[in-house]
Amino acid sequence: MQDKKQTLHMIGNAHIDPVWLWQWQEGFHEVKATFRSALDRMNEYPDFLFVSSSAAFYEWIEKSDPPMFEEIKRRVAEGRWEIVGGWWIQPDCNVPGGESFVRQGLYGQHYFKEKFGVTAKVGYNVDSFGHHGMLPQILRQSGMDSYIFMRPSPHEKMLPSRLFWWESDDGSRVLTFRIPFEYCTSGKELDQHIRRVANELRSPIDELMCFYGVGNHGGGPTKQNIESIKRLDQSPDLPALVFSTPNAYFKAVAAHNWPIPVYHSDLQHHASGCYAAHSGIKRWNRQAENALLAAEKFSAIAAQVTGQPYPDRFGDAWKGVLFNQFHDIMAGTSLESAYEDARNLYGEAMAIAGRALNYATQSLAWHINISPEEGMKPLVVFNPHPWASKVSVEIESGRIGDEQVLLDDQDKVIPFQLIQSETTTRGRYRLNFVADLPALGYRTYRLAPRPHEKLIELESSDHVLENARFRLEFDTSTGQIKSLCDKVNQLECFIGAAAVPLVINDPSDTWSHGVYAFNQVIGSFALKSLRRIEHGSVRSTIRVVSIYGASTLIQDFSLFNELDTIEVHVTVDWREQFKMLKLRFPIGVHFHKVTREIPYGSIECFANGEELPMQNWVDVSGSSRDTDEPYGVSIFNDGKSSFDVNLRDIGLTALRSPIYAHHEPMIPDPATEYSYQDQGIQHFTYAILPHTGSWEQAGTTRRALELNQRPIALFGTFHAGSLPQTASYVSVQPENLIVSAVKKAEDNDDLIVRCYETSKIATHGTIKVLDRQIEADFAPCAIKTFRVPKHGAIIETNLLEWSEGST
Repeated sequence: MQDKKQTLHMIGNAHIDPVWLWQWQEGFHEVKATFRSALDRMNEYPDFLFVSSSAAFYEWIEKSDPPMFEEIKRRVAEGRWEIVGGWWIQPDCNVPGGESFVRQGLYGQHYFKEKFGVTAKVGYNVDSFGHHGMLPQILRQSGMDSYIFMRPSPHEKMLPSRLFWWESDDGSRVLTFRIPFEYCTSGKELDQHIRRVANELRSPIDELMCFYGVGNHGGGPTKQNIESIKRLDQSPDLPALVFSTPNAYFKAVAAHNWPIPVYHSDLQHHASGCYAAHSGIKRWNRQAENALLAAEKFSAIAAQVTGQPYPDRFGDAWKGVLFNQFHDIMAGTSLESAYEDARNLYGEAMAIAGRALNYATQSLAWHINISPEEGMKPLVVFNPHPWASKVSVEIESGRIGDEQVLLDDQDKVIPFQLIQSETTTRGRYRLNFVADLPALGYRTYRLAPRPHEKLIELESSDHVLENARFRLEFDTSTGQIKSLCDKVNQLECFIGAAAVPLVINDPSDTWSHGVYAFNQVIGSFALKSLRRIEHGSVRSTIRVVSIYGASTLIQDFSLFNELDTIEVHVTVDWREQFKMLKLRFPIGVHFHKVTREIPYGSIECFANGEELPMQNWVDVSGSSRDTDEPYGVSIFNDGKSSFDVNLRDIGLTALRSPIYAHHEPMIPDPATEYSYQDQGIQHFTYAILPHTGSWEQAGTTRRALELNQRPIALFGTFHAGSLPQTASYVSVQPENLIVSAVKKAEDNDDLIVRCYETSKIATHGTIKVLDRQIEADFAPCAIKTFRVPKHGAIIETNLLEWSEGST
């Protein structure tokens, strides 16, 4: 037989969706059955190799079938079973926050190292519906120098090659491979599949990977698959077919001197409807991520300051969150009952976080020295962010007398007002004020029985809100924003009606296969009522109630005396099917650019009306049409992850209502009753930040985080203590740096501090952690992790908390 010059590396795998058209219990069984099958094939074929990802799957086997787990360990040690991926699960790569991708690697790679003595070198996420642009850096810092994906496909995203260097904004690169055609096959002969992959070979790259094995519901390579590979390897018109693994393939690539192109951007788009499908899963995920991050910060601080034990269940909580980030769960494409399971798992994570946060903040509050004063009621407010924050605080309270003032720790009078309580029971009130909080710490306030002068209230009516900076006016016939005037800069922020609730025809399936823009407007909500519901020295609020068919939209627009954001609390009672709801904001700028937040970074994007994923914010900045000065508007949100910009008009996607797990080309039967997503009542908040200059100068990233991680307020008591009435424990400068995580190390009591650069500029940063100080140089968009012991040198580490080479 002649020596063949081309090679297909045959990758035996079994893509398993632990949740999709089935619940996790069925997925659990399929993992066991598939792993058993792979082990049996190894016993039958000495040259057969198998690859699998997802630490969660291995943990299922470890806990349910220890003998099989030991068998897998032996095969891993032999090199015949290759662990790839390095993550807890194969996640959606658009909706989760940046720290979630860190934790995927942290918990995944630690598990593989502990149980198998290896870590994955190949990132592996074959079915996710898009991949954000910061992944190369996150992968490299998690011990992986290559990446395998399949979606988006060539008809959705043009790339220079099947094999390319993928580069993130900091310059990190991973060698990346796009799977040809399919990651799985039938269990029968592979002739057709192998021949079409062979046709993808392009000189000089004469080796490709060809994936085979029954997948989605598991199964893996079959006897017929393996026999057909052996038979086809004898065909003179085909490349050499070798049983191989991704590690072996990338090692072969490294041995060649092929010119491999570099690609620098994110990898989008596939299934654009997934950015908005199932509002619940998106918001639960955001809430759980933020709850855990806040709880870790204060638990780490309390452990150092008061000796409060650091909780031991954060790992369990994070693993639940990470499992729910599996692409068919997070993307909203699973069956309805799967979301009951996901809700419960998020609930467990948030309960763990809530208990930990309470223990930590209560411990700190109990150690604050607060002298007894007659009639005084102490209140401690904690800031979860490592920068000074001026933010709105709300807290339920018992009776508050008419002759009471709110004082800070310097006896300064702080304006407050009473707003509607969450209860109608007598004697309960809700207090609202703006707190000026130190970086990652707390400030103590006191309600005092003291007469006070009347405080200045905002100018407002049933259709106008006004403070020193803005005048916000509503159209009395539509309830839409008629004008948002920046009085200081003498310009209009919008060039037309804003906060316009548009109903979009959306007959697409759950994924919105083949849909890139949602622009078929079929109606708008009509005004039902417009009235002022709050008025005082802190804020005034106008409630806009509008209706469309059987659906109701309530938007509460709040303007604050001391803040420059307009905060909007939204309640939607949605009764529509095959429709989408968008809120539109036409920004009054030209020469503009559009920027959206991605996990641990940002990216500029086209203003062509296509649906895009985002994290906490989107911004349109340019030159004001009124003054030609640099100006822009950022829109924040606390649980939405989808938007479009049509020229300069931001469309925040509130929800969409496809059938659960409806996949084209299946056509719904009019005679059948289906369950539709996002039916009923949901709540979310967005905020509008008009700003001079750029979003970077406006501090958009920090301000959006303040909306998502709210201050924690506790009424206290009088007691002696060792702590002052205000304190800051962690801070970071300059403003383009974000400390995103402070936690206990996985292996000892050191603190782990993670920081990233947001403005794409080289920066020297200073991070203060308790009595320690870190000085570090950040490349543009760099993520840095530091290990801070109580004593001894602070060292920079990687995302796995390991020193270089320890993986």
